[in-house]
Amino acid sequence: MRFNPFQQSDVPEKYRSNFRHLFLDIAWFGVLSGTSVNFLNVYATRLGASGLQIGLLAAMAAVVNLFLAIPASRWIEKRHTGRAVFWSSVLFRVGYILWIPLPWLLNEQGQIWALIILAFLMAIPLTPMGVGFNALFAEAVPDRFRSQVAGTRNVTFSITYMLASFGAGFILKNMPLEAGYQVIFAIGAFGAAMSSYHIYHIKPLQEDIFPLPSSPQPDVTPSLNAPTGIRSALRLDIWASPFRNVLLGLFFFHLAQYMALPIYPFFNVRVLNLNDNNIGIGTALFYLTVLLGSTQFRGIAQRYGNKVVTGWGAAGMAIYPFQLAFTQTVWQFYGVSFLGGFFFAMLNGAYLNYMLDNIPPADRPSHLAWYAIVLNVAILAASLIGPAIADGTGLVNALIIVSVLRLLAGIAILKWG
Repeated sequence: MRFNPFQQSDVPEKYRSNFRHLFLDIAWFGVLSGTSVNFLNVYATRLGASGLQIGLLAAMAAVVNLFLAIPASRWIEKRHTGRAVFWSSVLFRVGYILWIPLPWLLNEQGQIWALIILAFLMAIPLTPMGVGFNALFAEAVPDRFRSQVAGTRNVTFSITYMLASFGAGFILKNMPLEAGYQVIFAIGAFGAAMSSYHIYHIKPLQEDIFPLPSSPQPDVTPSLNAPTGIRSALRLDIWASPFRNVLLGLFFFHLAQYMALPIYPFFNVRVLNLNDNNIGIGTALFYLTVLLGSTQFRGIAQRYGNKVVTGWGAAGMAIYPFQLAFTQTVWQFYGVSFLGGFFFAMLNGAYLNYMLDNIPPADRPSHLAWYAIVLNVAILAASLIGPAIADGTGLVNALIIVSVLRLLAGIAILKWG
């Protein structure tokens, strides 16, 4: 029997609308990611950005998220999750529209700093969106369908990301630098708007909000020894629960994951001398493998469990930077890109379900807020550490160090997560 990730014949009618909008949301997000997001660092590099400036593009969002994650979770808890996520996504994604006119208004350095400032401002609504969307996914998808929906979202994202990235590379090859980037930023902004449209139609399930009496639920009744004051406000009690090991494992993985992001554009542009079309093709090949891997994700996750798939996915992602470090030609780059996507497909499909497996259903926003905090601490630290290691040891050695850290993070998740 052939695998059809979009088949919903085994899905009850009342869930199908949510699943369809989740698939279309991620499809348009793939358009945004394959154009604007994918080529942002490359554009900044071509404008003459320094390693510090490339790092700041990611670090700005991390700084804001650190301060706002807990307040955002409190805000989400008091509101309809779907509406809160939708309006946060609208405010966040308006920023992508503002990227388009920058070449008309500013010189190269002015554009770089404008992008950094916009990243800071966009991070304010991104924080509740990030915390809330994970909660919305849990509320909109029953746990027995989460692996199926996550795998299908991976497939859908991979298809649109691959096509958008390939198309963006073609556009940039055949248009002047700044005009080409304005076109792909406009395409990305349209994808962002359509993604938000579909988020609007995702509805939390009533049985998740109001569990049936026969369904056993975790005891979240405050006890006499429950934390009060600042400990209660910050939900420090979560760090005394088994979820602490999940947070620590994912923190070390994300640190190793994001350390590579400021390194890749410098290595690809200044060492391999790749043009935008080469990078677009390489990204498309990477997501072709993600697509192929995602078709197998549901069966693998059901057989081995989300924790094991997350751990092996994290460890397997060490392969890409290690192979890239020894790449010398564009064809080798294409080969490395093609081979690198399978473990990403496994990790990307499993890690959210791995977290949700370890979170009480009645207490998701606070747990997910702490995940947002550790994620953004990792992004902030990685944005500074990655360029520093590259400056101190060279780009090749930096990629090898990243690969070793990813391997160790995967082992830590498998052993202690």
